[in-house]
Order: sequence, then C-alpha cells, then structure tokens
Amino acid sequence: MQQKMQNLLLEVKGLKKYFPVKGGVFGRKVGEVKAVDDISFSVKEGEILGLVGESGCGKSTTGKSILRLSEPTAGEVKFEDQEITSLSGEEMRKLRRHMQIIFQDPYASLNPRHTVEKIVGEPLLVHGMNSTEDRKERVRELLEVVGLSSYHASRYPHQFSGGQRQRIGIARALANNPKLIICDEPVSALDVSVQAQILNLMSDLRDQFNLTYVFIAHDLSVVKHISDRVGVMYLGRMAELAGKNELYNHPKHPYTQALLSAVPEPDPDYQRDRIILKGDVPSPSEPPSGCAFHTRCPYVMDICREVRPEFREVETDHYVACHLYQDAVHS
Repeated sequence: MQQKMQNLLLEVKGLKKYFPVKGGVFGRKVGEVKAVDDISFSVKEGEILGLVGESGCGKSTTGKSILRLSEPTAGEVKFEDQEITSLSGEEMRKLRRHMQIIFQDPYASLNPRHTVEKIVGEPLLVHGMNSTEDRKERVRELLEVVGLSSYHASRYPHQFSGGQRQRIGIARALANNPKLIICDEPVSALDVSVQAQILNLMSDLRDQFNLTYVFIAHDLSVVKHISDRVGVMYLGRMAELAGKNELYNHPKHPYTQALLSAVPEPDPDYQRDRIILKGDVPSPSEPPSGCAFHTRCPYVMDICREVRPEFREVETDHYVACHLYQDAVHS
C-alpha cells in the first residue's frame, strides 16, 4: 500500500465554479455566486482525503466540478496526468468508469421505478457489458461485496432501509472498478449506528479494491474516522489542509480551531474552551475582500481586510491560507 500511495491520482489547481445571478426584466446577469473560489489540492493513489466545512462552503460543488457533473468556471483537474476539463463529452463519458460518485441522499439518487438489478447493472451496460447474464452475475457479486444478498436484486429501492439503500449506491459506484470515488456526504442522511457500518464498509472496500476517496462531510468526527488527510473549506476557499492527526491536534487556521472546539467530547469531565465565532457566514455572491474569514476572525489584522492570503505550506505537508503564518519558513 505504501508504494502505491506515492503516485498522484488527482490534481486540482485553481478550481473555480461561479454560478450567474440573473435579475431584471430581461434576466441579465447581475452578479455571480462564487461557490468554489480558486482552490488547489492533490490526492494520492489509495488515499482518503476528507473535505469539511459548514453548509454552503462549496465542498459538494467541488466534488461535482472534479467529475464535471457541474462544469468548472476555471482551473485544471488532472486525473492520472490527464487534464480533463477540456475533454469532449464522449471522452469524459469513457473516463467516468474510473471516476464515480456516491450521493448524499440514498433514496433520491436511486430510480424508484427500477429494480436494484437495473440500477446497479446500468453502468455496466453503458460501458459495454452487453451480455445480460454477465451483468446479472456481476450485480450479484457487487451486492454480496457491499453486505447485501443476491436475492435483493429483484427488489425496488422503497423496500430497503436508508443504510441498505446507501449500500446499493456504493455497489453502483463500484460496478466498473473505478479508481476514484467522490463521496458526497454519504452518511449524513443515516442514523448514527448505521453511519458506523457504512464507514467501516467503505474503509474495507478501499483496502480490498485499492480505491481512492474524496470524502465530503460536515461532521468532523466522521471525517477523522475515515480520512488520511483533511482539508477545511470556508466560503469556497481552502483554509487549511494537513494529515488528520496533525490537523486535529495542531490546527493553525482560526476557523479550523473554532470548528474543532465545537466537537462534542464523550468525557463529561473534560473541559474545552469553546471558540464562539461572531456574526454569520458572508454571502458567496458578495465575499469579503482580502481573507474571506476576516469578518469573523478573532485575530484579524489590517492586512487581512485587504490582501487575500496565499494558500501555502507552513510546515511539512501542512498548508494554511492565513496571514498569521505568512513569515513561516518552509520546512
């Protein structure tokens, strides 16, 4: 595993996704929502990168933009050294067998009129497995792999619990042996007891099939459980990125520190200083000048209001976008 993890599978550089805001009688563009505003990161083969942040920070849009389910406004996305933002629709369709997504709501993402066999088998048909018997056999295999039984293939989504439906979604994502799976809040709609089962399943599948995940979530405990590295997003920008133990034990960005101070501790006697942020998250259609976090930051300086901080490495493999660390020497 260690050898394989050295290869970069995914590289994202300067990714932006802006949605136009239209108004007036003629519906002209009057502004734009900067859902993802110039973020960069990379993911190694066999790695799980967690992306966390408050609702509306752009993490799900980032995942969809990487797969071009939502077309990026600007930036580069390299998958196995192939730049994919300029590929044609047909070229992208062929590449999608290697890049899959698991959606947040396991009921909304499954067609209620189709059986499990059709739902899981459809990607196989799209990518050239024309033999009905081969598809049926592969669907049975996939259902067993995700902890369901082969006889479930003839049932419909409404006949399953939320956890079982998410297992069907995982089976569908695995159908064509992908290398990268974007997990868009895959456990946030599930009960806590079921969340643990699904997370353990996904962790086992990573080892079994040498998968690489970009795991999007707003629950810091969930992300810590499954990720190797964690990136923290705020208002469409990357605030901090580091190995999970480094990030949780030594958070550098004031926003990360505030987020982690709010995580509940199971020990009732443990006292932690809560960092209460003032104000609300600004609108992504009118982000603040300079550092996006300066309107709520307890350490705000004059430079923060004017100059956008560079997202840079301040310690080995620890990246932060904050003026507090602008003089840090590269390790």
